[in-house]
Amino acid sequence: MKKATPTPKAPLTAKPRKATIKRITTETQINLALNVDGEGKYTVSTGIRFFDHMLELFTRHGGFDLTLKSTGDLDVDQHHTVEDVGIALGEAFEKALGNKKGIMRAGYFVMAMDETLAVAAVDMSGRVSYVVDDKVKTRLVGDFQSELLADFFDGFARGAKCNVHVKTMYGRSNHHKIEAIFKAFARAMRGACSRDERMKDLLPSTKGLL
Repeated sequence: MKKATPTPKAPLTAKPRKATIKRITTETQINLALNVDGEGKYTVSTGIRFFDHMLELFTRHGGFDLTLKSTGDLDVDQHHTVEDVGIALGEAFEKALGNKKGIMRAGYFVMAMDETLAVAAVDMSGRVSYVVDDKVKTRLVGDFQSELLADFFDGFARGAKCNVHVKTMYGRSNHHKIEAIFKAFARAMRGACSRDERMKDLLPSTKGLL
């Protein structure tokens, strides 16, 4: 009698990589929930509308899910809010990625935004470094203090323990320069966080530590 062919087992679905962060200081109060393996869904409120927009498109282009509520001393300045959101978001990625086994680790992207071109490169290396060259020429873009773009990426790099390099290659619109940077950053992070099936049990480093 012929034996029945065994039913193949369904492949195991990797668990979504999620993290929640609560960062409370005398300057800001931040509650954040991140799903690295999301669908680009977001609910974002920082009190700075242009900054909200950048975080929303970062989430959508990265394919992440993000819930973020930040309140703070905007009557003093935007600095504390922008920097602390960067730190909290970076910490969420660091926590969600866990031991980082099986991830691509590094990612880069070149983003066209109409007349503007921007590039971003990231390395989830465990080392902290950031470089921002945005070529923005105005103090405000919308309601956002443009000089604080560097503070956001500084905070993110410290929170995520990673390298972040973003650069506007050229462009006319200051709005487009920052938006292209955030879109490129999102796509670079998406690549760096993606899983490498061939190396799923390996740490992407010869040092044995990230």
